[in-house]
Amino acid sequence: MSEVEKTAAEQFLPNDLYGLQLVLLASGGRLFQIVNALAELGVADLLEGGPLPISELAERAGADEQALQRVLRATAMLGIFAEGPTGVFSSTPVTKSLTQDNPHGVFPLIRYNHMELTARPFEDTLHSLRTGEPAFKRTFGTTFNAYLEEHPEADRFCDEFQTYWAKQFAEEELDHWELGRFSSIADLGGGDGFFLAQALRRYPQMTAQLFDLPWMAKKGEKVFADHGVSDRAEIVGGDLLKDPVPRGAECYFVKAVFMRFSDEEAERALRNIRESIGDDTKARLLIVDSVLKPGNEWDHGKLLDIDMLVLHGGRKRTLDDWNELFARTGFELLNEPIYHWDLLECKPV
Repeated sequence: MSEVEKTAAEQFLPNDLYGLQLVLLASGGRLFQIVNALAELGVADLLEGGPLPISELAERAGADEQALQRVLRATAMLGIFAEGPTGVFSSTPVTKSLTQDNPHGVFPLIRYNHMELTARPFEDTLHSLRTGEPAFKRTFGTTFNAYLEEHPEADRFCDEFQTYWAKQFAEEELDHWELGRFSSIADLGGGDGFFLAQALRRYPQMTAQLFDLPWMAKKGEKVFADHGVSDRAEIVGGDLLKDPVPRGAECYFVKAVFMRFSDEEAERALRNIRESIGDDTKARLLIVDSVLKPGNEWDHGKLLDIDMLVLHGGRKRTLDDWNELFARTGFELLNEPIYHWDLLECKPV
């Protein structure tokens, strides 16, 4: 090793800021397993009432005292929990997101990411990098949706996970989207219909059609009945990529679907919707998805973009990407979406 190389190597020490950042990234898999284990033990919930000595905390959590102390000590270094005095642990602002009763926490996301369904395909990320294809199919020999249809337990969990996020959408966004201006809505790729049921309950003058794969859309029967809106909701089974979608709606609503599509699939779906709208230029297409921030800015959507690549073969998109898609398929974007989960409102042209 030359003197120059030796000097450069000596400057890159583990306590260097950049070195520490890389160590943290390299340890990410371990840290995720640690956080998941602590979440399953309910440690964050146990500390809701205030600090606890490790002996009491371990007893309540059903954990080995020394092992729990060692794991919590490591997470305290990262600000997830806090230790002080020695052997006494308490919550931090981060801890609240791990509690199971927090409607805006990440506990469901941690469980979802820990599933074999979503974790194993990332072992084949290199395949996606080399081919641009979803690693999921290489890992399981089938597509994501086909896997769910064949594995009811995983499907039930995913339904619960999607309902968790749909509740947040309904609470935080429904009023902002002003769906009440429409008398009829077709929810395309609407899953079990939970979000649509929430909208129908909010707007009693509205009628709706739920469109999704037949085995998925059928779940809407119970959801609509539980919400008391069955008389205003029709269920239509079909594939957005190849089957005609319902005609005659004032609003075509597509939430968190296009991110699972490649550009070719997204274009096919948009052309399908445009065909069903026909000459009714008063109809509107509302897409709820994320618009990626430019450059090096932090954006959780950039991480979700990798999920879409590995699990579905889809992608998240920039504003330019969206506008190019719309221009090719007969739509024009009407609003100025923000860089986050947002509503893209389009008119047919």
